[in-house]
Amino acid sequence: MTDTAGGPGDGKGVLGPGAGASATGRGLRGRRRRRWLGGSALAGVVVLGGAAGVGWTVYTKLNGNITPDEAAAAELARYEKERPTALVRGAQNILLIGSDSRSGEDNSRYGRDPGTERSDTAMLLHLSAGRHSVTGVSLPRDLMVAVPGCRRPDGSRSEPAFAQFNYAFEVGGSACSVRTVEKLTRIRIDHHVVVDFHGFKELVDAVDGVEVCLARPVDDKAARLRLPAGRVTLSGEQALGYVRARKSLGDGSDTERMERQQRFLGALVNKVQSNRVLLNPVKLYPVLNAATSALTTDPDLANLRGLYALVRGLRDIPTERVQFLTVPRESWDQDANRDQLVEPAARKLFTRLRKDEPVTVAEAASRPSGGNDGKGGSGTGGHDYRAYENGHVPSAGERGDEPADGVSPTPTFSGNTAAEERCE
Repeated sequence: MTDTAGGPGDGKGVLGPGAGASATGRGLRGRRRRRWLGGSALAGVVVLGGAAGVGWTVYTKLNGNITPDEAAAAELARYEKERPTALVRGAQNILLIGSDSRSGEDNSRYGRDPGTERSDTAMLLHLSAGRHSVTGVSLPRDLMVAVPGCRRPDGSRSEPAFAQFNYAFEVGGSACSVRTVEKLTRIRIDHHVVVDFHGFKELVDAVDGVEVCLARPVDDKAARLRLPAGRVTLSGEQALGYVRARKSLGDGSDTERMERQQRFLGALVNKVQSNRVLLNPVKLYPVLNAATSALTTDPDLANLRGLYALVRGLRDIPTERVQFLTVPRESWDQDANRDQLVEPAARKLFTRLRKDEPVTVAEAASRPSGGNDGKGGSGTGGHDYRAYENGHVPSAGERGDEPADGVSPTPTFSGNTAAEERCE
């Protein structure tokens, strides 16, 4: 896959970010059962805030760290009538966007700042009603999608285009990315979060690094990464190289890179819990300071109360039910360096998430026959994007989202959970 954003026609991006956030041994083994404690952590900060002047100062600082994405909120409100309706009360869908912005002194170390940015990583995070499970679905940046017309930073509007997914963020910021995902999946996005390179590194360093397992040494100048084989605790700088590396880890594909990012997130969850960071005020403050400073979110999440309301139910979810997968995809039939959805597997996944129905993941080697491996697999062909022409949004019947007999058996997708670890 190339690193260029896909604009209309020739696949090259133009113009800058628009409305919304714009950060200017191979063995597989299960880890012991752990639970998310984020709700308790934020609750503790709230308690401290009401207990003493010092605590209130801390609370005020952390609360002010988060950047509210007011521009995206205004743009999404403009298109409220065309946005999907949430089907299940209590379920939440959050779009996580990793920006590759080179603006700023620290981010500029990773390349020249062209005045634009792209979504280097994107993940749709589904929190089930009742908070029984969390499912993260990676969306390839090279996935060919229908990008709607979006507001540019200068106030003008782009034309609708069939382009790479990361073009949406480049031309119209987070609001354009949200609208693109909603049109693609028919899933209502309740919140969005944007983090840049610097914010990612700060968070990893705040937890004193994250441990990964490497089957062989890594020496990758492009990723600024040199690591020995075996178990290694990565600093923030090393972690950034690890999740972005292409040439020295895996098969060099974007699919493998996304799977590595998913495993890293699982390791980060385990690190935070194993060190009891969220129960130790001394360890907790730098983590919360880094986390809140790293975020640009929709206004409803841009404060500690909003974040607490979101994560308070997550503390009881075992890591075995915190799962990650990549949307079923395959090489685009017109360009092997681009992706297209695999159908009907992608459609089934989106439907289940929209209806808050269970999704099961398993490593490809242990997946039952008939499942989907994320690239190719059980699909019968690419996504029919012609259904989106002229701004038309197909109904469930047109897209075939509803099974003929009304029965929705639980499909198994290739993926992993936060409780799993493997050397690569």
